[in-house]
Amino acid sequence: MRTLAVSILLLAATSACCFGQQWEFGGLGGAGFLSNVNVSGLSGSATTGFQTGLAAGAFVGQNLYPHISGELHYAYLQNDLHIKSGGQEATFAGNAHVFHYDIILHTNKKGSRTQFFVAMGAGLKIFRGTGTEAAYQPLSQFGYLTKTQQLKPMASVGAGVRFTLANRFYLRTEFRDFITSFPTQVIAPAPGAKFGSILHDFVPMVAFSYEF
Repeated sequence: MRTLAVSILLLAATSACCFGQQWEFGGLGGAGFLSNVNVSGLSGSATTGFQTGLAAGAFVGQNLYPHISGELHYAYLQNDLHIKSGGQEATFAGNAHVFHYDIILHTNKKGSRTQFFVAMGAGLKIFRGTGTEAAYQPLSQFGYLTKTQQLKPMASVGAGVRFTLANRFYLRTEFRDFITSFPTQVIAPAPGAKFGSILHDFVPMVAFSYEF
């Protein structure tokens, strides 16, 4: 957790470097659709990963230049763990916390009520298994769904559109992809099993924001 605290402080310091610029604060809501990874084992094959769930968060943005902004984001993602093979599935409650700082490249908003943007950044994602462990878990020949947490470095990419609702009030729709390596402590491979390595979390969201 010390690494997490230091990283958050660094991200906050980066976003607060120029107090003379306009700031924007907003709240977001949506859903997370995670890619599964393939599992190959001694007893066959399966897929594992995280189920679709709700996403909610907040951000603080800073308009640095006419076409460049910076944003510090937090999001909470409700995504249960699962392993699936054939017609059988094992599930386990879980969630994740995401922290990231993005550079936003956007069209100039002056004279237009619509602004298009793309986002590129990096941060951290904390995967958490929160269910109750049992002595027997179905499909344990492929992997184990555990009550633990794991911190992973994360890349963030996305795009969206911001609409002006009223003076200083905005609505925006966006699509994000949070990219990490697979958290093999939260979903642990069984002996002899091999997991895919890259996990994508596709998150469409809607946000309301205020500029000050």
